[in-house]
Amino acid sequence: MNTPERNTPIDVGILGATGMVGQRFIQLLEDHPWFRITWLAASDRSSGKRYEDAAKWRLDSPCPERIASMILAPAEPDHAPRVIFAALDADIACELEPKFAAAGCAVISNSSAFRMAPGVPLVIPEVNPDHLQLIEGQSSRKSSGGYIVTNPNCSAIGLVMALKPIEERFGIEQIFVTTMQAVSGAGYPGVPSMDILGNVVPYIKNEEQKMEEETLKLLGHLENNSIHPLDARMSAHCNRVPVEDGHTESVSIQLRRKASREDLLAAWADFRPLAGRHLPIAPDQPVEWVAAEDRPQPRLDRNRGRGMATTVGRLRPCGLLDWKFTLLSHNTIRGAAGAAILNAELLQSLGKLEPMAVAAER
Repeated sequence: MNTPERNTPIDVGILGATGMVGQRFIQLLEDHPWFRITWLAASDRSSGKRYEDAAKWRLDSPCPERIASMILAPAEPDHAPRVIFAALDADIACELEPKFAAAGCAVISNSSAFRMAPGVPLVIPEVNPDHLQLIEGQSSRKSSGGYIVTNPNCSAIGLVMALKPIEERFGIEQIFVTTMQAVSGAGYPGVPSMDILGNVVPYIKNEEQKMEEETLKLLGHLENNSIHPLDARMSAHCNRVPVEDGHTESVSIQLRRKASREDLLAAWADFRPLAGRHLPIAPDQPVEWVAAEDRPQPRLDRNRGRGMATTVGRLRPCGLLDWKFTLLSHNTIRGAAGAAILNAELLQSLGKLEPMAVAAER
């Protein structure tokens, strides 16, 4: 396995460093054994400022002093490190991410801009690591060595983690899911307090479409350098609720082959596809079962696996389909920055963060 020595971390940069996901990247990368933040960039109005002057820190741990004193660079690939974590709005990502990839950067994106692009891998390392092969067909990879890799929507990732071990063993024909999504998923300042306190908002722009499309792509298979989505029917209802962090989802599924309750619990318990890879941020148990009848709950369970695990509970027969259960995942750790960092760890373990010879010959 190709991994860096702990005393020689790889230089990385963050695009969109002042936003909520950018701050979560900083928090999770500050003591990372493989990566070291050496470059930060944000909007034009922030360029040239010290990070602490440009960003209003919103997380529950202090901004690292080293980061607070860093000067924000222009959002241009000149002088940027090769490895870039992107935390950009989709419209900005459409312009900037290809520019960085063309300049030879490995762009590991949290944006929705290119998730469904045919040649861009949408990856959860425990679910579909083979989809990373798509980067070899990207034009930037051939010309400069750069490429774009994406992680899923924050509501799709927890769902797919729970579905993957079941789909592998029994197949899935239909998926019905209703989400209760935390306000942090809307960024900062997010949803106005008078709109969300004591309320449920039954609409999140484009969320249901993203969740349905991304879930089927993630559970699909790679053939002839293209992704064939999972052949299943799916319906998603997405709601914003007054919870700070943690997306809760009520799921019903119809299987292709019969399975007992014990069969499903065993599928989740046995699901450890990254065992032996020693990726620093990966959870030891990607899908954790909690037996209490009133769990999972965001306040109690969102930080399982250091925020990188999906928690499942309330498994029972479904009167319409076969089985139903509840899941929970941390939307800004596993559903955003943590997911991208785990993608980078997987890429490094595969030798995909090293510069290609073509990049040196430009």
